[in-house]
Amino acid sequence: MALTDALQIVTVSDPGMVRGHNEDCAEARPDIGVVVLADGMGGYNAGEVASGMATSRIAAGLAATWTKETLKSLERDAAVALSRSILQQQVAAANTAIFDVAQKDPQCAGMGTTLVGCIFYDNFVTVGHIGDSRLYRMRNDALEQVTRDHSLLQEQIDAGLITKEDSRQSHNKNLVTRALGIDPQVDAEIHTYDVLEGDIYLLCSDGLNDMIADDEIQMTLIALSANLDLTAQQLVQAANDAGGRDNVSVMLVKVMKNFAVERGFWAKVKSMFA
Repeated sequence: MALTDALQIVTVSDPGMVRGHNEDCAEARPDIGVVVLADGMGGYNAGEVASGMATSRIAAGLAATWTKETLKSLERDAAVALSRSILQQQVAAANTAIFDVAQKDPQCAGMGTTLVGCIFYDNFVTVGHIGDSRLYRMRNDALEQVTRDHSLLQEQIDAGLITKEDSRQSHNKNLVTRALGIDPQVDAEIHTYDVLEGDIYLLCSDGLNDMIADDEIQMTLIALSANLDLTAQQLVQAANDAGGRDNVSVMLVKVMKNFAVERGFWAKVKSMFA
C-alpha cells in the first residue's frame, strides 16, 4: 500500500500575534512517510535560515537515501535499524551545514534550531528530536507526549525542583539544552514506536504547547479529528487566542489504514505485475 493512501498529513504554520516574521519551518514528503518541523533561533532572520536549512536538507537527504530500492529486501527489524541510522546521519549533515554557515556569515552567527522529524514505514514511526519541538500521539482519545524536551525546564522537572503544572508559569521555558547548528556535532534523540490505525501524531513548535495546555490540545483533537485541516487550524487559532507570543506550527499525521509491508512469496508475485 502506498503511504499516501495510509497517512493523511496536514501542516499549518503562523507567525503568531507578537513576532514580525515566522522562524518556524515544516516540510512533508508523503510518498516516503517523512515529516520534519523546526523552530529557528537567532538574530535578524537567522532563525528562519536555520530552520529552513534543517527541514529542507533533512527531507531531501531522506528522500535520497530512504528509498524503495534500499528497503526492498529488508525485514522489519532491519528497516527499523536503518531508519534510525539514516535519520541520525541526515540530522548530523544538517547540523554541519547550519554550523558552517553560522561561522562564515556574521548575520547568521549563533543561529540554530530545534527539530522534530519522523519516518513512517511498515506500521512503525521512528522519531528524532533536538530541543523542545515536540511529538504527541493521540490513541483511543488519550494524548501522550512522545518526546522529552531538551530544556533547562525539563531538567528542573526531572530533578523535582518544579512541578509540570507550575512549569507553565516559569521564565525558563525557552532555554534549550540542545539545538541543531550551535555546536560542530550534535546527536538527535531517536526512538521507534509501533503505529496503530487511527493514531494521530502531532508535531509542533513550542509556540503551541507554551500557549495552550495538553488538556486543551487533547480536547481539540477529540472534537475535530474527523476534519484534520480544521483541527490544525483550530490548534493554531487557540494558541493565538491565548496570546500568540511565539510562532506556532503544527503538523498532523493521521493513520487512516494499516501500512504493513507485504513480504514473502505473494509479495514477490504482486511486484511482478505492479
